Amino acid sequence: MGLTQPDFPPVDPATFTQQPFLDRMRVLGAHWAEYGFGTQKMVHIIYLLKVLVLYIGVGVTIATLTTGYGVFDVSAWWNQPVIYQKLVLWTLLIEIVGVGGSWGPLAGHFKPMTGGALFWLRPKTIRLPPWPDQVPFTRGDSRTLFDVGLYAAVLINLVVALFAPTVHTASLDALVPNNHGLVNPAVLYSFLALMLVLGLRDKVPFLAARSEQYLPAIVFFTFLPFLDMILALKLMIVIVWVGAGISKFGRHFTMVIAPMISNTPWLASKWAKRLNYRSFPNDMRPSKTASFLGHALGTLVEVVTPLILLFSTNKTLTVLAVILMVCFHLFIFSTFPLAVPLEWNILFAYAAVFLFLGFPAWDGYAVTDTTHPWLMVLIVAALLFFPVLGNLRPDLVSFLPSMRQYAGNWASATWAFAPGAEEKLNQHVVRASLNTKTQLMANFPEEVANVVMHQMLAWRSMHSQGRGLFSVMQRHLGDDRLNSYTLREAEFSCNSLIAFNFGDGHLHNPKMIAALQRRCNFAPGEFTVVWVESQPIHKATQEYLVLDAALGVVERGTWRVFDAVEEQPWLPNGPIPVHVTWRREFGGSETGIDAYTSVDQAGPVSNSRAAQPKKRISTDPQESVGSAG
Repeated sequence: MGLTQPDFPPVDPATFTQQPFLDRMRVLGAHWAEYGFGTQKMVHIIYLLKVLVLYIGVGVTIATLTTGYGVFDVSAWWNQPVIYQKLVLWTLLIEIVGVGGSWGPLAGHFKPMTGGALFWLRPKTIRLPPWPDQVPFTRGDSRTLFDVGLYAAVLINLVVALFAPTVHTASLDALVPNNHGLVNPAVLYSFLALMLVLGLRDKVPFLAARSEQYLPAIVFFTFLPFLDMILALKLMIVIVWVGAGISKFGRHFTMVIAPMISNTPWLASKWAKRLNYRSFPNDMRPSKTASFLGHALGTLVEVVTPLILLFSTNKTLTVLAVILMVCFHLFIFSTFPLAVPLEWNILFAYAAVFLFLGFPAWDGYAVTDTTHPWLMVLIVAALLFFPVLGNLRPDLVSFLPSMRQYAGNWASATWAFAPGAEEKLNQHVVRASLNTKTQLMANFPEEVANVVMHQMLAWRSMHSQGRGLFSVMQRHLGDDRLNSYTLREAEFSCNSLIAFNFGDGHLHNPKMIAALQRRCNFAPGEFTVVWVESQPIHKATQEYLVLDAALGVVERGTWRVFDAVEEQPWLPNGPIPVHVTWRREFGGSETGIDAYTSVDQAGPVSNSRAAQPKKRISTDPQESVGSAG
């Protein structure tokens, strides 16, 4: 990996797409194992400069100068509550503007590298309300001037909160002598109200702001007396850590470790990277080394260490636990994961120091020191609500409030376009960027751009969902169309359409496909989607669906997670078994798409669609993508 030159896969770009699709995945998967994305180091330097200069440099300058501290007088401000408040607000601003997570080339934003505000300040871009049929005044999928103004008001409110004079409270002054006050709650009331309306109108910027973590903190800033605010913040960060750790139980997480380590820019040793695979390049399932790294140094640390921090009154033990959590976040930061949550990791590393050493349990800040014990119980219940619900019913909750950020257990999808059909997105969708491939073609030949686009699919193939998604796509399209159609990793394509993704498949669910169909009017067979939901914590299967953008859902079913994780990324044994629960049958026209009928099934999928009986014409409006909210 050079400073300005990437490590390009060992393929001939001119003939690459002439190879069978799964053969392409095998070559690129092996390349990923040794080089990751192969990005030139200049890209990582850009990310580092963004974090060091824009996030840390500008953020600390604003936080200190607006509260009367010297920027470089770290010993005076590192444990001051108002500094922590300002840094949370600054991080939230960075995220919701679009220059935090899901930014830049590692998230599929090549030109421009920023989504965020470039989309959300632009009318007629795609808007995705979470409950358009239940919440009045939220229907529709096009951004209006009201939505633009609402988003702009959120940004202005955040800036005002950052620069407004601080205020003193009796509860703060009683416990922290010589303090410089807190952020004025008066400017946070309007912000919380605006974010509520914004989230109901469009879930995308709401999730981009990482509202599941920063909004509870702002609620605590606004309404709680100082002692309870600190204790509530401790409970929140511990629940985030432990929730994320628990979500890693299961078969998915180990499969995250190998490709993540392979993508680490500072690790040049191919030998060390290969250790994470059972027998490179013939058996690309994760090895015992990857399992140990994931669960001993990852899951165990993320579950046990926060509980020590929450309950320990021993200074030495607490200091060691804080150091461990700081190292934990800095390690994640150093791997440059593809969603690039770099600012989030820096803030959480600082929060571990601020909360547990700045306000330690032995100085009166143990959770048992609260003056309102029932309030703490209610706060814990509220903080646990979405993680518990999201693990039991992942279809109802984004994986972000479910606290599954690194779990490998994600809703995801693969898109397939008939030749030339993808160009309709460039022609008909209002947005601040073009298709990811088109962005790449500004600097690279089309043949090279094609290989890069396949690298994203190869990355997905190394996770459990990729095996299932490609299996269903192969069964649905057949080998000829699988090899000739344009396949895309939905997470990256989604980024180019709505500005943000972060790995949440709910952002390109059937409602998103319906929004694209209303704009592009794809013909039957032009745009096919295989989409899978996260695995519920109490089940051994994942539910998938197949959509034709023009016709709606054409198949539903499940696959066993065990079958997915035990297969190789390039499916040498054929598609993994799936259990079809519902299908529309078709036949007769040149496109092979007309005369759809519904078939109720309760068994493994047949290799022959013709073998399935036709029973009834579907009249269920919920099965039509075009009618989805």
